Amino acid sequence: MRGLPVQGVCFLQLAVLLGTYQVAEGGCSELCCRGKDPTCTSTDWRMDRVYGTCFCDESCQHTRDCCFDYTSVCPAQACVVSEWSHWSGCAQQCEPAIRVRRRHIEQEPRNSGNACPSLEEKAGCLEYINTRGKYCAQTHGLAFITTIKYSKDRIKRHLSGDSEDQGYCMEFKLESLSHHCNAESRPHAQWMQYLREGYTVCVVCQPPAMRNDSHSCQGDGADFDGTKVLHWQAVGNPRCRGTWKKVQKMEQCSCPLVHSFIFI
Repeated sequence: MRGLPVQGVCFLQLAVLLGTYQVAEGGCSELCCRGKDPTCTSTDWRMDRVYGTCFCDESCQHTRDCCFDYTSVCPAQACVVSEWSHWSGCAQQCEPAIRVRRRHIEQEPRNSGNACPSLEEKAGCLEYINTRGKYCAQTHGLAFITTIKYSKDRIKRHLSGDSEDQGYCMEFKLESLSHHCNAESRPHAQWMQYLREGYTVCVVCQPPAMRNDSHSCQGDGADFDGTKVLHWQAVGNPRCRGTWKKVQKMEQCSCPLVHSFIFI
């Protein structure tokens, strides 16, 4: 630098320092850490416009001390799950039980992306064939019901070989029910919240819940008049139960979907 004036030397030194700062990497470059990691830091401007130590872990968005470029360098990635599996069979035969379907995580959430949803669903069911292959449905007794949506998933076994009998609809007026029905919040049991005293509901009787000899479902009240108080229970929550009276028997149900159910 010989021959350069003092001002020129200072300017050159400043330029070298600035150049060094521009080359140095700051922000969240090559970082992006999972969870809360106090070592996942850099030195740069923070989101709150303060210069100094900033963070690049997932918790920094809650503490508001992320580096300014966190959201662009570490974009949020939501959880990705697979499609639901097929429903399993009932856990037991000849009595109300639970069936299950599952899905798995294909991509874990990153950088505060949306958390994974439930990976398992349960629903009520009832099998009409015991372990020895014998038909075990009954015509009288407690009526077991579930959401009408179950009819789409149920495998219909026409044991008599008669595929023309598509069943019928029973219309009831709800007389009473336990408070456990309205308190349900589990996904597979939310349909119980639509059961209300005084409401008219429709319940479908169809194979395989329909007995071959009597062509009726357990607890449907087909043999009684409208003065007989009949008992029912929601499959999936044995504490959700109540009474109803038969209004009429119809070929097709006419109730709204949320007030339509099925014997199982």
